[in-house]
Amino acid sequence: MIEVTEATATAGALDRLSNEGVSIWLDDLSRKRIASGNLAELVETKNVVGVTTNPSIFQAAIGSGEGYEEQLADLAVRGVTVDEAVRMMTTADVRSAADILHSVYTATGGRDGRVSIEVDPRLAHHTAATIAEAKQLAWLVDRPNVMIKIPATRAGLPAITEVIGLGISVNVTLIFSLERYREVIDAYLAGLEKAAARGLDLSTIHSVASFFVSRVDAEIDKRLTVLGTDAALALKGRAALANARLAYASYEEVFAGDRWTALSGAGANKQRPLWASTGVKDPAYKDTLYVDDLVAPGTVNTMPEATLNATADHGDITGDTVTGGYVQARADLAAVEALGISYDEVVTRLEDEGVAKFAVAWQDLLDAVTKSLMSKGVDAE
Repeated sequence: MIEVTEATATAGALDRLSNEGVSIWLDDLSRKRIASGNLAELVETKNVVGVTTNPSIFQAAIGSGEGYEEQLADLAVRGVTVDEAVRMMTTADVRSAADILHSVYTATGGRDGRVSIEVDPRLAHHTAATIAEAKQLAWLVDRPNVMIKIPATRAGLPAITEVIGLGISVNVTLIFSLERYREVIDAYLAGLEKAAARGLDLSTIHSVASFFVSRVDAEIDKRLTVLGTDAALALKGRAALANARLAYASYEEVFAGDRWTALSGAGANKQRPLWASTGVKDPAYKDTLYVDDLVAPGTVNTMPEATLNATADHGDITGDTVTGGYVQARADLAAVEALGISYDEVVTRLEDEGVAKFAVAWQDLLDAVTKSLMSKGVDAE
């Protein structure tokens, strides 16, 4: 935790958050945001040092068509498939964003200035295809500050190891459970060991582990509400923070162990926890809940723009709000279990739903682009 001085006390919330060792990434990207100069402005004025994307974000951006008309027309003339068209548009956006953030990447030694792009979500349960897609995306974007997003499914774990082992930086996404998070860290360390065996420079490989927050509360709160007892209702809004805090405890433990020490000596970088899904789902909660209460050094918080603006306006950043809360976090999750709500069942459901939602968004995007290409007189099949 930083020392509270007169200067830090009067600093803005985003500055205080950055000073606590939290990297602020924007969870959104579009052609309009790039072309208008908005992304560059957020980097300049709102402490944004990275960007994350996902299939839902691209579906919203490209599905609107705004800013993509010229490229769509060119793609239609070429007669490309809809899958190729989508990849040409998404990688173009990520490439442009990576260029905007390149100075941050340089200034932070590769730690930040990162832009993430996800493998096709339809490949989430196919290891070899995920590896091939990750390699292709890294080649298409062709920027040193790109991060390839790989979901933390059972099939995704060996893909993470192999892609890291090839020297490609990875954003592991859709992590909900503490057990899976430990498996993700293990997959990362195994990847670093592969990279070292191949003679690669470990200092150039970076990774974040995207631990989803608000969706945990949304699912558990729903079940607590059904129970309706005073004990159940008193636990609403506490499970997600508890889950994330215990993930950070695992991070501290593993990255202080002997296996990590050996890799660190070879120049490796820690895989930082990234708090994802940080916009509150319940309007009864403060809109900066998952920012204010998840402050810890060496973390990333990726925010939708509404959450970023809310934090800038009225975020309550008072120092580390994670590392002192492990006992309470364990007690909160134990209390939820004691009420008959299965933690394992909840996190498994959330992983399955997360993969399915991204696959639906990707298909919606493909359908929208198919329609656009066909409207220009091209068969997109």
